[in-house]
Amino acid sequence: MNETPWLSGFSREIPPELLDLSFFSREQEDAFWMKQALHLAEEAAVLGEVPVGAVVTWEGKPVGWGINRRETGKNALCHGEVEAIDAACRRLGGWRLWKAVLYVTLEPCPMCTGAIINARIPRLVFGAKDPKAGSCGSVIDLFALPYNHRPQVCPGVMEEECAGLLRTFFQALRQRRKEEKTEPQR
Repeated sequence: MNETPWLSGFSREIPPELLDLSFFSREQEDAFWMKQALHLAEEAAVLGEVPVGAVVTWEGKPVGWGINRRETGKNALCHGEVEAIDAACRRLGGWRLWKAVLYVTLEPCPMCTGAIINARIPRLVFGAKDPKAGSCGSVIDLFALPYNHRPQVCPGVMEEECAGLLRTFFQALRQRRKEEKTEPQR
């Protein structure tokens, strides 16, 4: 995972280590990285995975990225956030991501929220809320509990785009399952 083929737009010609977003406002930078996470989520959808993409940045540079791979990996731990955090820890050579920002297209679940706490990530930016498993306010807010670390949470960045991708994925999945039930047995 040393390459970043998912960087879009002008950044395709610029190596990530030279990427300079210092002229962006925080909102612009959040939107830029969320767009990258959305590209990753689209890759997950192509694989038949729930379309969740995640990017970890360190001082504005990408250091880790991941997608959901629970189905292809046959492993409940293969969430995009965990993949991205793992990649960032490996790249940086340590488990404390105290200067990192995690961008993810869907509100993290309890497991991923725990990984964020344990990695000491100071800022979480997510797109769509998750009414079934969201652990940053939708079902429960695990960051409000008395753990030793509480990141800043910025919900709703590119929320419509993130939610739309998930909605489209699940509509197509339901349609495929419906068609499979109505196909004649051979």
